[in-house]
Amino acid sequence: MTPKVRNALNSCIAAHEGQVRKSGIPYAVHPILVSCIVAYYGGEESMICAALLHDVVEDTEYDIEWIRDEFGDDVTSLVDSLTKIVDIRKEEFPSNSDTNEKLVAAALSFRKMLLASIQDIRALVIKISDRMHNMLTLDVLPEHKQRRISEETLVVYAPIAHRLGISSIKNELEDKSFYYIFRNDYNKINNYLNEKKQNLTLKLNNFIAKVSSLLMQGGIVESNFRIESRIKRPYSIFLKMQKKGVSIDEILDLLAIRIIVNENIDCYKVLGIIHLNLKPIISRFKDYIALPKENGYQTIHTTVFDESSIFEIQIRTDKMHNSAEFGVAAHWKYKNTGILPSTDWLNNLQYQDNNIEEFYEMAKNELYREDIIVFSPAGDTYTLPAGAVALDFAYAVHTELGSYAKEAYINNQKSSLLTTLRSGDIVRIITSSHLEPKCTWIDAVKTSRAKSALKLQCSLKIKEIEQKSAINILSTIFFDHNLNVVEAFVKEHNLTSQIPKATKDLDFLIDIKNRIRNNLKNNVNFISKIRLDRLRLKKQEFDNLIIYSNHTISETLFDYCCHPKHNDEVLAIKNGSKVFIHHKLCERAFLEVNEGARMVFVNWKEDKSTSYKIIVALEDKKGTLAMFLNTIVKYDCNVIGISYSGYKNQFMTTCEIIFETPLNDIKPLKDMLHKKYKVIDFFGLKDAYTQK
Repeated sequence: MTPKVRNALNSCIAAHEGQVRKSGIPYAVHPILVSCIVAYYGGEESMICAALLHDVVEDTEYDIEWIRDEFGDDVTSLVDSLTKIVDIRKEEFPSNSDTNEKLVAAALSFRKMLLASIQDIRALVIKISDRMHNMLTLDVLPEHKQRRISEETLVVYAPIAHRLGISSIKNELEDKSFYYIFRNDYNKINNYLNEKKQNLTLKLNNFIAKVSSLLMQGGIVESNFRIESRIKRPYSIFLKMQKKGVSIDEILDLLAIRIIVNENIDCYKVLGIIHLNLKPIISRFKDYIALPKENGYQTIHTTVFDESSIFEIQIRTDKMHNSAEFGVAAHWKYKNTGILPSTDWLNNLQYQDNNIEEFYEMAKNELYREDIIVFSPAGDTYTLPAGAVALDFAYAVHTELGSYAKEAYINNQKSSLLTTLRSGDIVRIITSSHLEPKCTWIDAVKTSRAKSALKLQCSLKIKEIEQKSAINILSTIFFDHNLNVVEAFVKEHNLTSQIPKATKDLDFLIDIKNRIRNNLKNNVNFISKIRLDRLRLKKQEFDNLIIYSNHTISETLFDYCCHPKHNDEVLAIKNGSKVFIHHKLCERAFLEVNEGARMVFVNWKEDKSTSYKIIVALEDKKGTLAMFLNTIVKYDCNVIGISYSGYKNQFMTTCEIIFETPLNDIKPLKDMLHKKYKVIDFFGLKDAYTQK
């Protein structure tokens, strides 16, 4: 123990003197054990000191300047970052937010943690170690707190541990969270594994003996390899059951072995011997040595048949094993070991102008994604989420390439920018300097980098559209005689930056209208053409829409070109007594807006429906989906989206269905669906954090 660490230890004990945790144990025990976890993962002196002092500023009379005087700038910077990642307080919720508080809390946790760690990733490792110890002592808390902390751990901390490549912590966090959130499911799986333990262990031992014999017969010396065995962990089994819609008895690959060798070339020798003597399942083969995962993970994965069982086999070197277990921390624990995990995902999530819920969704996409690897024509590799399209690749290469992308060539075949990529694809992007952003692409791309870039471009486009629409609405109010007059008034009164607000804020529109009227009422030409009493805006209701205009509107029609959905941002173009509704980003509508089309103010009526998402495993046979949809429609539900999760086998297809309903009590529908179908999840979309 260095003098600085000893000083931090003594300071920790002194600062927390008299404080106890819920368990009755002195509070100082917690930071001491957190520092032990950090030390186990190779944390150097500053990290261990910061772990010992991480609660001092928040919970005691010691301040950050005292830490700076005692321990220097490096420890102070780490403690300051950790202090900023604190529990969410009520006053931090956005005002007037109707969003579920747990969703907002999770989003704020994400933002605080990720922004702090962008500056120094060591803070993230300490915070994850802190959460690891909290999960180990969770049993003393009330059940509702156990569940809340476990939900946050599963949603926030475990995925971050995965991204940092620290699989040992990630696995423990997942299993602990699983126990507290889904205790019945955890106990069922755990009981099953305990009941079958002897039989499963015998199978593993026999298989290890067989593989060892094969390797030695193949010329690999016994002292140059070792074999470890494992049974899949409870949470991993649970996920597989949910994804496939099967029971634990139907999961074939519960058993796995890991072969650890000395050199990279030995991994491929072992693979050759395995595949020559055992029947591989080719679709399950993955070479993460040649193409490492973004978190630095390197291992060959293969799955083989042996008699009546299926075994997963991982092949790696000692260095790869250390990197897989300790991730980014391996570079402190084992100097210069393996590949350093990429932190591009952190840089992609730097907070800009997204609202808090959008940031949360982007963060979830980055953390939860499964990856594919694609190539540039020069052979450079790019890691993208499964389901990524060619435009995601363009933005991954460079933001400018994405912004000017026109089309793609995938494996030398001309393709749309929205073509879904597969692992191993070679992608070339063709650019053009005369392209307008297509804002409908935002929903098609998968990466946060592409989404952020497109949203920025489209926000500028929307501002331009709203500015021109506001001028057109005001011109229409004044009976089309004064387009130039309206533009001149806006410019003269420095309203150019504010005028877009007139398309969304009725009071602001009326205020501007009245100011223009007052400005022009002494104008003889103006007065002779327009009676002032004909400028009052009347509320006119049509189905889901409300129009405000001083013109009589006979009907509203949704134009065929853009198919706006309820609550989309829309604009209203007047043609005679009819009004045509377009999506605000409709390209055809933009041409009309640009030419000074007559326009009126439009708003959606308040929607009293609630949206839900169902994830369900359906039998893969004709008519099953139609029957399911017919069932929920009978409960006054409007289906607004259907997608497949990407998993499909010969028996089941996992399907995601989004629907809305005015029903206040959804329980009868929920209970009925759980009885008739394999429902994996069912949750309100305003409650995306808890997903219950």
